[in-house]
Amino acid sequence: MRSHYCGQLNETFIDQSVTLCGWMHRRRDHGGVIFIDLRDREGLVQVVFDPDTQDAFAVAERVRGEYVLRVQGIVRYRPAGTENLELGTGKIEVLGKHLEILNTAETPPFQIDDIDINEETRLRYRYIDLRRPMMQERFKLRAQVTRSIRRFMDDNGFLDIETPMLTKATPEGARDYLVPSRTHEGEFFALPQSPQLFKQLLMMSGMDRYYQIVRCFRDEDLRADRQPEFTQLDIELSFVDEFMIRDLMETMIRGLFKEVLDVSLPNPFPSMTYAEAMTRYGSDKPDLRTSLEITEISDLVKDVEFKVFNAAANDANSRVAAMRVPKGSELSRKQLDDYALFVAIYGAKGLAYIKVNDRSAGREGLQSPILKFLPDDVIAAILDRVHAETGDVVFFGADKAKIVNDALGALRLKVSEDLGLMEAGWKPLWVVDFPMFEWDEKDKRWVSLHHPFTAPNVTDISAIEANPGACISRAYDMVLNGSEIGGGSIRIHRPDMQSAVFNLLGIGETEAREKFGFLLDALKSGCPPHGGLAFGLDRLVMLMTGATSIRDVIAFPKTQTASCPLTSAPSPASEMQLRELHIKLRRPPATATPA
Repeated sequence: MRSHYCGQLNETFIDQSVTLCGWMHRRRDHGGVIFIDLRDREGLVQVVFDPDTQDAFAVAERVRGEYVLRVQGIVRYRPAGTENLELGTGKIEVLGKHLEILNTAETPPFQIDDIDINEETRLRYRYIDLRRPMMQERFKLRAQVTRSIRRFMDDNGFLDIETPMLTKATPEGARDYLVPSRTHEGEFFALPQSPQLFKQLLMMSGMDRYYQIVRCFRDEDLRADRQPEFTQLDIELSFVDEFMIRDLMETMIRGLFKEVLDVSLPNPFPSMTYAEAMTRYGSDKPDLRTSLEITEISDLVKDVEFKVFNAAANDANSRVAAMRVPKGSELSRKQLDDYALFVAIYGAKGLAYIKVNDRSAGREGLQSPILKFLPDDVIAAILDRVHAETGDVVFFGADKAKIVNDALGALRLKVSEDLGLMEAGWKPLWVVDFPMFEWDEKDKRWVSLHHPFTAPNVTDISAIEANPGACISRAYDMVLNGSEIGGGSIRIHRPDMQSAVFNLLGIGETEAREKFGFLLDALKSGCPPHGGLAFGLDRLVMLMTGATSIRDVIAFPKTQTASCPLTSAPSPASEMQLRELHIKLRRPPATATPA
């Protein structure tokens, strides 16, 4: 039906006859000459109809927005002075000889070139939203990304192997989506949160190198970079250590950015321990585009009279930290109050600060409500440690370590954005040496920081059991501009170690056999050392396209409430379906209306 895409035309096609198909983007009637901007996936071209071609001109008069058209015409230069250099086709136009309306269209709910559109409307009319050039460019880039990844995987000996979508519920850190079985009354499948156990079984099967671009499902609360169903690049290798895996994955990501964005990432990527990341940046996925850092000052304030600092400094589970902001003394009182409200979101009870109006003037050159609680030598030591200069402001956090890290870590990014301290470009980073376990204060038990199949960095089981909190895992996360884009680990390949880890996590022998018996049996059948990782494909593409939400790079995403406005899913099941599945709904009791 067509010879070319609209956006492919340029000066090399002058005087050629072309046939184009697309949507009417814009129509202009200039009194005797009609201009139609015809749009398809590859771009937009101007088509001109004049009365000399009476039939085509008559059809052009009837054309309205988003009509589907087929055009035959001759490519020619635009008249001098009418070129549009912002368009790839801006130096040429098509003189229309024949015009056919393939389909009409109702007035769309929004204009294709609108920028500010309510997201609910966009998702309800997603088939319209996806026509927008910006959206089409994002999905073309996504296709480039997956094509580049598949090529790299193939070239490096990986096998593309599918794993089941209907599987057994396993603890992965989020709620499972359950699927009732019709043929096994009262029993359920789970949709996979990841192919973790199956890819490990593939290593035990001798497949050696596996990958899959796979759909995963997690029934969890949503954020801008999360969805109930998402896509990940899943990878597993045998007979490797973490350094080999990291080196190979770096090579893939460097090649991907060079091929798709023509961006050269550093070689090698910098690496940082989890402990250092939390101490300096308050986050295990630090954004290195800003130079702001968090500095530990607990040792400097242990003996001060200021109770807020003193109590935190002498508590092993707390910290007192400071963050210097260059030129921050220009912040108004309202801005400082707004930042105090901001850190309260993360549990902070307040935001202490010192404005350094004149460093050389000592205490007299400083401005802060907390100065009266701090002696001169402590103030000087704090300013020296954070390298404060005239014109700076120093923010403080004093509380449980998690609260301080969360609050100052988030404030670091907000202040950097507000004051223009965020650099352009790409800052990749490996974060390594994560704790193997963390203590769950609510349930009073150890839980895995990653997942229970992650290998510890020691092989002595008794040493791990003696002090689980000190155990370091062989896990690694790839971080890019403050977002974790990939995470993985070397896996446990010894059955005794796996059983010991289950036991530490409160998973007894009976429960372990019930939930993971197939894995434990496989580990006894000759399991090679192996490891891998998974990249969040949606999040990676979101970053590469400059989108602010993964919903903008998923063709048909869910809303923040995990619903689909386009199809009205989820929706009720019929009584017949429920009976076949042996399910009876329990309705919440009606609330009595007061008389």
